[in-house]
Amino acid sequence: MTTKTVLVAGATGLVGYAALKQFGGDPDCTVIALSRRRPPGFDGRHIPLDLTDGEACAAASATLRDVTHLVYAALFELPGLVDGWRDREQIDTNDRMLRNLLTPLMWHAAGLRHVTLLQGTKAYGVHVRPLAVPAREGRSEMREQPNFYWAQEDFLRGAQRGRDWSFTILRPVLIVGEAIGGAMNLIPALGVYAAVMKERGPVLPYPGGAARVSQAVDADLLARAIAWAGEAPAARNETFNVTNGDVFTWPNVWSAIAEACGMRPGPAEPFSLRAITSAEWERIRQRHALASPPLAEFVGLSMEYADYQMRFGQREPGRPAIVSTIKIMQAGFHDVIDTETMFRTWFSLFQRKRLLPPA
Repeated sequence: MTTKTVLVAGATGLVGYAALKQFGGDPDCTVIALSRRRPPGFDGRHIPLDLTDGEACAAASATLRDVTHLVYAALFELPGLVDGWRDREQIDTNDRMLRNLLTPLMWHAAGLRHVTLLQGTKAYGVHVRPLAVPAREGRSEMREQPNFYWAQEDFLRGAQRGRDWSFTILRPVLIVGEAIGGAMNLIPALGVYAAVMKERGPVLPYPGGAARVSQAVDADLLARAIAWAGEAPAARNETFNVTNGDVFTWPNVWSAIAEACGMRPGPAEPFSLRAITSAEWERIRQRHALASPPLAEFVGLSMEYADYQMRFGQREPGRPAIVSTIKIMQAGFHDVIDTETMFRTWFSLFQRKRLLPPA
């Protein structure tokens, strides 16, 4: 007898797929995946759904009466990625997607207890200005910057008012984990780059620009935070930053990334990962008999995201992008992981699954 039913919206993305694995391993939990494509390896109930279709969302919600927890990890991004973060179409579409799903769901699912909503450091304006270090929940938000976070959050708070269910907003930093074709997953992007460079020799040059002190979060750690937030009284109607617990710069973790790909770290050689061609990746796929798809399907918009994160073309050191995690630790969530260990773990998994060439 399960005690809760978790609906994961955006189940093929970085966060959604990690959440599927997290809740799928809980014997007291029934998991339902909601996404356009079936998540790889998932044999549970899957609802193929376009969240921009309001009528389809209403019809699907009528079949979800048992849902007790919603993990909303769905995301719409425009081509070009970073430029789209301030685009009105991107903001309006993400706002509409949440409304389309939650509005009918909260009427049909009488036992709904909790909603988890994902934001990120764009809440602090990291994409348009240096952060106030450390950025803190409730004190450092950039509400004046148009952002779909604010549209979704305002709707969520209004929808929850007077109802029994609660919500938690989580703000992860750079997320690293397992997803194929996502907009912001660095493992496929960096793995493809390493594979192309390995054709030329054993040294992996650092392709980015001048360093900036940053943070990351392991997708599985974030999934554990989602599971905690869905049950913890201290997380009720609260917002929390989530990180691995340490800080890093790309040049300083480059040795771990190179070694995970079976290479030696090399000096900085600025290179846009967007310059890698489908033909280069296709030759590597064929040579190693990989299970991964063609380049565009494998990396999605992640090459653009890698260039942005590693500050390609930037010659001056960046201002630190650090958030405080004091609030979530004081509330009771204490998981941490070393960021170098995180990178090694995910490259190893992609290699074992023959999505990337062996190290």
